[in-house]
Amino acid sequence: MDEELENLRKKRLRELQQQAALQESIEEQEIQRQEFEEQKKMILRAILDTTARERLARIKIARPEIAESIENQLIMLAQNGKLKNKINDEQLRMLLTKVIPKKRDIKIKRR
Repeated sequence: MDEELENLRKKRLRELQQQAALQESIEEQEIQRQEFEEQKKMILRAILDTTARERLARIKIARPEIAESIENQLIMLAQNGKLKNKINDEQLRMLLTKVIPKKRDIKIKRR
């Protein structure tokens, strides 16, 4: 009986240790994600002027996947040294027209 109880205690202790390790791992991943987002914001702040940042923020609310794509492209351009000046609103709109797919016209034909 004592042996079974001891085995159960050891098993429970291992389970608790695994849960604690998993929780720490999740917390570390969250911290890394937050740091990455902060770095991304700093880079975008450096390469976009205020009107372009505002437009990108509005797009992020409406279409987060497109905004993410634009942000990644802008960051890559900046890291490769292909951006000389800050991007203004007009340049951002031109970039958006290339990225956002054209709207399809739906025509209904009645017979």
